[in-house]
Amino acid sequence: MPPVYTNRRAHYEYELLERFEAGISLTGSEVKSIRAGGVDFRDAFARLHGGNVDLEGLYIPTYKEATYNNHEPRRTRRLLLHREEIGKLKRGLEQKGLTLVPTKLYQKGKYFKVELALARGKKLHDKRRAEAEKTVRRELREL
Repeated sequence: MPPVYTNRRAHYEYELLERFEAGISLTGSEVKSIRAGGVDFRDAFARLHGGNVDLEGLYIPTYKEATYNNHEPRRTRRLLLHREEIGKLKRGLEQKGLTLVPTKLYQKGKYFKVELALARGKKLHDKRRAEAEKTVRRELREL
């Protein structure tokens, strides 16, 4: 079963409103490195730039077995979306307080996909309420 990498911090920091599936443009050494494991979403974010969507800050470690053509671990990667989806994202990002956050990286067939979400940042009291609800659900499940 192919690995699924999730951005757990995004669920804690943001209220995820709408999700999109996008292809990602990768080099050969990046594909092999993802299959070997070790993807990190810590500083990852997506940005609309000139009619395209770019993923920045996603850490994919260098592949040890690659030659001199190895990739830069935190390079900007192009995301592949339909024009209508990019328009929808653009309209969503024009609203105040919304941002574009990557939530998952997974393999679908022979391609890698990234799940993006239009998100609104949570306030401290929202985070506390979410933690309390999570604790209650865990306690009910244990009974």
